[in-house]
Amino acid sequence: MASFSGFFQRPVVAASAVAIASVSAEFHDKLRPSSSSETCYSFEQSNPSFSESMQETSSSWVSWISFSKLTDLSFISRIRTPLPNVRISFPKTGPSCSSMVPSPVLLNLYQSAELAKTAKPVSSSHTIPPSTSDVLYRWHLPEPNTINVSGVSDCSSAKSRTVVVLLGWLGAKQKHLKRYAEWYTSRGFHAITFTFPMNEILSYQVGGKAEEDIELLVNHLEEWLEEEHGKNLVFHTFSNTGWLTYGVILEKFQKKDSTLTGRIKGCIVDSAPVAAPDPQVWASGFSAAFLKKHSVATKSFTSLSEADAEAMVGTKNDVEAKPALTEAALLLVLEKLFGVVLNYPSVNRRLSDVLSVLTLQQPSCPQLYIYSSADKVIPAGSVESFIEKQRRSGREVRACNFISTPHVDHFRNDPKLYSSQITNFLEDCVFTCCKHSS
Repeated sequence: MASFSGFFQRPVVAASAVAIASVSAEFHDKLRPSSSSETCYSFEQSNPSFSESMQETSSSWVSWISFSKLTDLSFISRIRTPLPNVRISFPKTGPSCSSMVPSPVLLNLYQSAELAKTAKPVSSSHTIPPSTSDVLYRWHLPEPNTINVSGVSDCSSAKSRTVVVLLGWLGAKQKHLKRYAEWYTSRGFHAITFTFPMNEILSYQVGGKAEEDIELLVNHLEEWLEEEHGKNLVFHTFSNTGWLTYGVILEKFQKKDSTLTGRIKGCIVDSAPVAAPDPQVWASGFSAAFLKKHSVATKSFTSLSEADAEAMVGTKNDVEAKPALTEAALLLVLEKLFGVVLNYPSVNRRLSDVLSVLTLQQPSCPQLYIYSSADKVIPAGSVESFIEKQRRSGREVRACNFISTPHVDHFRNDPKLYSSQITNFLEDCVFTCCKHSS
């Protein structure tokens, strides 16, 4: 999430390790990566070459924490950034809604991503060493059948000159964002998927490695925008982690060149925000990231019809899953911990700066908020309060409450509605030429 300091790495890891160890007999697989068929935290890999490049280790990083390592946190390694890996990939034949640091290698990478100079889709990655299980960010090019090589279509041209930047949630991996990237590339957009490794979040320091990685992405986007006039960005963020990352990017854009924010043509916010340093929200987010499919955050109103779920939301008789004893204990420990951490001067100051940018200095582009009353991490009331403030400030805002879907799981639960909301938003607010040509 947004701003940590190295001083509290031990209590975060220790609290998590103790809670997990206390129930290791009951949930021996609790912190292994989820299978591809279970929740939105793992999507099925249909591209063999992609699966090979994204092969995960057989057990989670949590499984090899020992008490001796907790004393010095030697298990947290620095993430290096070797050369980008460029490979060829081939294309695959009741809710409530309201209206990088420059280098010759990277320059070659950007050129390979320029649609006007290639007729084949190229997928490029900024990788980390093979010993780790993920990449920092990945570039996905539009599918060839979406490209209008004649240049006659204004809609196709506008999409091909736009990058959608997908900023992952806490604990998300590249494979989790792949489905979203494919949705955009199948419609003619470039897409970049950006995630933080969990150990990098736990070792966060103000101005440290995590923000250096964001700086790398910002430099990459800046150079791509400067290559040719008319290129633009759309951001799609997930949970408070992705939203706060977006805030840091906005801050860096404003410091580098204020005109960069004018190239942002739209922002889609999935399962966020809570625009305040709330210990309960942070505790819920970390608990969900640690426990994955065993967390109450992945549960929804499965026993109710959509109409019944909508009627019961906000009442004292809500039928909802309750956290297990282990998760309740973990939540309690984490909430107490973040109650201290978020008030630590350097952390509070850094977080306040980012929240100020997101609250008061958003670009003038349209915004779409996708959320749910059943979200156990981000309260629907917090999202609606922020939406109202943005509208009062003159922003063009749309919103959709999915009512019964869990945190960052709206697309998997209702792909038709999710797709229609994004499509309508892009055509009505961002690419009006596409609506006129359809």
